[in-house]
Amino acid sequence: MLKEERQQRILAILRKNGKVIATELSASLNTSEDTVRRDLNEMAEAGLLQRVYGGAIPRTPTMLAFHAREQEAIDAKAAIAAACLPLFHDGQVIIMDGGTTVLQVARSLPAELRGTVITSSIPVLQTLAEHPNLEVIGVGGRLFKEFQSMNGAHTVAAYRAFRADIAIMGMSGMHPDVGLCILDNEDAAVKAAMVEGSREVVAVCASDKIGAIAPFIFAPVSALTHLVTDSETSEEALAPYKEMGITVLRG
Repeated sequence: MLKEERQQRILAILRKNGKVIATELSASLNTSEDTVRRDLNEMAEAGLLQRVYGGAIPRTPTMLAFHAREQEAIDAKAAIAAACLPLFHDGQVIIMDGGTTVLQVARSLPAELRGTVITSSIPVLQTLAEHPNLEVIGVGGRLFKEFQSMNGAHTVAAYRAFRADIAIMGMSGMHPDVGLCILDNEDAAVKAAMVEGSREVVAVCASDKIGAIAPFIFAPVSALTHLVTDSETSEEALAPYKEMGITVLRG
């Protein structure tokens, strides 16, 4: 088996199981453990996975400043935002979290849409302040500067007082066997409250977030009603979510 083919097999097993163990890979790929370890080390150096003792796990996303993240994957975020638009209709109460993909969704909302948006995101508030027909409710709390959004106990309590028709949520990673993940514990508590208070929950995730794992889990994947992603996400990666009955939309 060629190295490229072997490493693609390793990635496929990693996406499916959430981890790989070198001894098990050696048996399933019919190759030596030394070869497997070299593959894992090369793949870790290339940013394809995170090396741990005895094997590997999906890479953990790093926390960048909001404005730096806003410049990443611009085309994918625009495509995801466009794919979200059929989910909105007049009269909805919409929760929008503080992610950069969600900000692009906010920018894409049609001027004729009438409803209510609840958000703790400063950039989303600033964007929708110019919207002619949406009522906008800002949720307070402590400013999380890296995400340009409010969080903490006050924010969690405020979200628990709302009942929304739909929540539009970004995240650092999602894995069918692990859940919906984020890099900050307090942000995870805020997102959990958003999920609890929403009839429909929509994950907006570019291909690099699907299969990735971050330290703090805020909900099981089964909490989702919709997953909106970009065209780079493979059918293989999306299959577990479709099997769970989640509606998948692609931009």
